Amino acid sequence: MYAGRDDRLTSRFSDNFSGYTGGGDFLVKDRQAWVDITRQDFAQVPGRIRIEMLDVSIQDISHDVVVTTAFFHIHLPIADHVLSTEVARLVLIFRLEGSDWKIVHSGISIPYHLVRDGEVYPMAGLLEQNKALESLVAERTQALHDSEAMYRLLAEDTRDVLWKTDRQFRVTYISPADERLRGFKADEVIGRSVFDLFTDEGAAIVSDIITKSKDARSAGTLVGYLTFEVPHRCKDGRVLWGEVISTPETNAQGQIVGYHGITREITARKHLEDQVKQLAFYDTLTNLPNRRLLNDRLTQSMAASKRSSCYGALIFLDLDNFKLLNDSYGHDVGDLLLIEAATRLRSCVREMDTVARFGGDEFVVILNGLDVKNPDATLQVQLVAEKILASLSAPYLLTVNRDMQAASTVEHHSTASIGVAMFINDECSQDDILKWADGAMYEAKRAGGNSIKFYVTEG
Repeated sequence: MYAGRDDRLTSRFSDNFSGYTGGGDFLVKDRQAWVDITRQDFAQVPGRIRIEMLDVSIQDISHDVVVTTAFFHIHLPIADHVLSTEVARLVLIFRLEGSDWKIVHSGISIPYHLVRDGEVYPMAGLLEQNKALESLVAERTQALHDSEAMYRLLAEDTRDVLWKTDRQFRVTYISPADERLRGFKADEVIGRSVFDLFTDEGAAIVSDIITKSKDARSAGTLVGYLTFEVPHRCKDGRVLWGEVISTPETNAQGQIVGYHGITREITARKHLEDQVKQLAFYDTLTNLPNRRLLNDRLTQSMAASKRSSCYGALIFLDLDNFKLLNDSYGHDVGDLLLIEAATRLRSCVREMDTVARFGGDEFVVILNGLDVKNPDATLQVQLVAEKILASLSAPYLLTVNRDMQAASTVEHHSTASIGVAMFINDECSQDDILKWADGAMYEAKRAGGNSIKFYVTEG
């Protein structure tokens, strides 16, 4: 729609839209203002625009949030030797609103160095620049191609990092943008391994990509440019994320003699993605996995049980008399109890297990990799459940800070009702396991609470 200058594009903008303009480089938070900018864009360049796509990626953040990133050249319907050679970058965040996908955020990075007041595109500047370039190209076309000095001039005028390595991944050139981003001077980087640019995590990511590329080439697959995201280390100890576009350089025989590419900082975008993921998969009060992530973890646990023939277990628990605490002291005190209960639950299980908040004062624990024999696995679960019961029964000292009042401490004694369902070999559904454990929990609550009940399969 954008390339065709189709006014229906404006119907895709969410009412909660925000976006950074390419020419103006400022954040627009009003949907109508963005519609006006789009229509100004269409009026200024009414003809169709050609988009030359270099790379595009689509990432599902959750079932209703998708992030797309694209790199491309923009070819305006005019004689254009400047803008069409620059790499534009666009990030769009889509959200499912009702039955339609809407654009809730747009961030575009285009080197509009020549934009003037009132312009969306640098039309006047492009025309003036093109005249000068045409004269220069006529005189020095071959010289421009061969001139390393001109290459460096162009490379050093961009905020992205341009780099080259030899076939052993030793850095042979890096643009000044790297010093502005990471703080290392060029002479501290050139001649060193490219892996020195990355954190340990980043080095592992790049090593894996290199190995897979070599395997693909060995299998006869042509490997062109690659795009990946990797954490970089900075001289002052910071970590920033970079989106890397890497291209191999080959000789006449087709052998790789080096690599070159572009690295663009995406730290802010990564933080946004992490925030979206946190909101989508974790409970905001306790930071435990929510129901959506719980379902995924249970799927993995059931699959692992099928592979290993080891039992797994789901523990469903409810805090006894939680409503009484809320009614007596308020929901803020109840929230403090839930946070403390979550901490205690995490301390009762292993790293490989999962603790999730199911809702209200209900929690779920998934135990993985239990014994292959039912009696032994049941005993393992019994011991963990008793440990949880004892931990949650210990007194709670909840410090309350309310506006304009001195801090006070509420001492509360609580117990829990626990229901357990065992599973193995993926013989039942998730809904069955949750229903069985929930039923066993209510049986424990009907028995007076502070107890553990196992679901027993009929027959």
